[in-house]
Amino acid sequence: MASAGIKPSTMRAVQYSSYGGGGVSLKFVEIPVPSLKKDQVLIKVEAASLNPADYKVQQGMLRPFVPKFPFVPVTDVAGEIAEVGSEVIEFKVGDKVVAALKFWKAGGLAEYVAASGSLTVLRPDGVSAAEAAGLPMAGLTALQALKAIGTQFNGTGSGSNILITAASGGVGTYAVQLAKLGNHNVTATCGARNLELVTSMGADEVLDYKTPEGAALKNSSGKKYDYIVNNAKGGKWSAFKPTLSSRGRVVDVAPPSFGNVVAWILTRFTKKKISVFLMSLTMGELRFLLELVNEGKLKTHYGTLTCASKRHNF
Repeated sequence: MASAGIKPSTMRAVQYSSYGGGGVSLKFVEIPVPSLKKDQVLIKVEAASLNPADYKVQQGMLRPFVPKFPFVPVTDVAGEIAEVGSEVIEFKVGDKVVAALKFWKAGGLAEYVAASGSLTVLRPDGVSAAEAAGLPMAGLTALQALKAIGTQFNGTGSGSNILITAASGGVGTYAVQLAKLGNHNVTATCGARNLELVTSMGADEVLDYKTPEGAALKNSSGKKYDYIVNNAKGGKWSAFKPTLSSRGRVVDVAPPSFGNVVAWILTRFTKKKISVFLMSLTMGELRFLLELVNEGKLKTHYGTLTCASKRHNF
């Protein structure tokens, strides 16, 4: 194994030891630096991105199987490689990278983390750690949801009339920008305090979801939506269906409700459809997103209170 100088034996981390409790249960601890398997890299963490899945796991979404306590949360990290496993040939010590960690092991809120070499990619010099850390879960979810409706991102697509709900979160801010790269006309919903933010991401029209128009998902033109990318927990097929065009489709990115799962089954053979979406970790697509950031075509917005990437310094 190749390493950079003397590796410390311990590191600072944030962990919790039981389900629930929110931020109160998070504790700063001193724990051993992870040992590497042959196919892993050790990353000195410079930035980590918190996603809704992180607190849902803490709340017990996968109880009693995940996590194993004590648990260091967060799956999306960026930093510098400090050591490489003996079977890793793609990376070397000193490389700047972004990685997705296995959710049942996690480890992102620490000074060092062991990541699978197959789930790690180089980040371009022009992309900061904070910009990169937001991409694995939120960025890939947005990209794959838009690819599911046939979006082309090279400016050649004809574009459709689409709605993106909960557009001020991590997935939503990426989705708005990627949709505009696909020449779509984008209506977006969010809370009143984030109207300016979502507009700055490129949305053609932004609706406050608490207003009558926003609650009804009605844009000012009165046009029906060809596609809806739903990021909003509680979004219902019964609310989406009247706003769709004759062959419109909903891609449900939010954790599916029972009603939407039933609608997914029932609409498989109807003109208007809803599909339940599951993101997959595809490193080629992650590289594509990094190039978009490097070219200035995509921005990571960190600082919102929803699920945008947030930098954590130890």
